[in-house]
Amino acid sequence: MYDGGKIIVGLIIGLGLLLSPFFYNAGKAAKAPERELTPKAKEAKACVAPLSYMRESHFTLLDEWRQTVVRDGERYYKASDGKTFYKSLQVTCLECHSNYSKFCLQCHNYVDVAPYCWDCHILPEEKK
Repeated sequence: MYDGGKIIVGLIIGLGLLLSPFFYNAGKAAKAPERELTPKAKEAKACVAPLSYMRESHFTLLDEWRQTVVRDGERYYKASDGKTFYKSLQVTCLECHSNYSKFCLQCHNYVDVAPYCWDCHILPEEKK
């Protein structure tokens, strides 16, 4: 192996160039999107569940609502604070969170998920 040293140096340089984007971004997270609430949401000051739960598990709540409405015919949800809400994505949720592109879509793109809500539901019109 006459050029072994050159090959090893070339491999090290090549690996360094290949891995440089990973080293450059190590420990840095992408900035979370800013959610824009509608005046109605700001006015309400509370959602159907605590904010921390809704940020992490709103999909679980919506899936439970779908199951109980479709399978059991239960149309109302009693929140932990005693308030009762109509189980509906389009009526209850979209009343406050009506700006799809600035509220839903930004976060779903950030976490790279493609929810299937709009396979059945009508996509909300953007309200200015």
